[in-house]
Amino acid sequence: MDANAKTQNDGFQQYPYLLIFGLIVIESLHLVFARLMLPLVNPYTSAFYVLAAGTVEIGIYMALRHHFDWKLLKEKLWFFAIIGFLVAVSTDLNYIAVGYIDAGSASLLSKASIVFALLLGLIWLRERLTPMEWIGATIALIGSVIISFQPGDFALIGSVMVLSSSLMYAAHAAIVKRYGGEMDFLNFFFFRILLTSFFLGVFGAVQGQLEFVVNGRVLLLLIFVGTVDVVISRILYYTALRKMNLSIHSIFSTLSPVITIGWSLLLFRERPTIQGFFGGTIVMLGVIGITWANHLKKARTVEQK
Repeated sequence: MDANAKTQNDGFQQYPYLLIFGLIVIESLHLVFARLMLPLVNPYTSAFYVLAAGTVEIGIYMALRHHFDWKLLKEKLWFFAIIGFLVAVSTDLNYIAVGYIDAGSASLLSKASIVFALLLGLIWLRERLTPMEWIGATIALIGSVIISFQPGDFALIGSVMVLSSSLMYAAHAAIVKRYGGEMDFLNFFFFRILLTSFFLGVFGAVQGQLEFVVNGRVLLLLIFVGTVDVVISRILYYTALRKMNLSIHSIFSTLSPVITIGWSLLLFRERPTIQGFFGGTIVMLGVIGITWANHLKKARTVEQK
């Protein structure tokens, strides 16, 4: 390892919580960005432009490094098509949902993806759950029901969309875990967002909602969101994942909805209802319980070895 790489690695080890804090802040903006763009351009168009911007930026970087492995795409086209489709549906649902439910409640509800991932692991990957994981999953699901069944049809529609989005994203994660293997990260990430952009474009065209953005300021905003919410967000995510324990990383990520609520109050004067906040708190407690139980299970496995 050269001196510069060693210095960078030491820096990450010395300030891991600055890294995770940056990730939490960036992740808290995902639904805020969707809400911010809602009055400017329809959700199908904004979702497509955001992913397309991230795809172009990563593509340029890879082209400069001559890093493309098109053989991987050809061999694993079914894999990238499936996960691209799932992430595209998840993204569209999130962008549409913020028209029905405030971004803070949506962010709290989106943490149900951890529960869905746990259940998919149980059903599909044949993973075993500890009693604490069962308890945590049950608590989180109860919180999700509390948020979803608030007075008003709009809140229910938005909640169902966010939960469906979370299920789609969890399904994509389970497929990646099972079939992703040891793929080169840059090629994996590029082809994933490339196919996601493709399906977002198809969805928008089929719905008759895909538009050319001719307003320069709106176009710059969409490119900015793509840079932050796709490129920077994922770089921080995977760097944090490599430098920190996964369970601790997941526990910290439960703070992002709190920051999202702050952004919503500041920018849109929107806040979760008392019922929504109460349900969201229960979801967070369940997710923390699941994550901590998973951490203890892995620690026992290491000790046994």
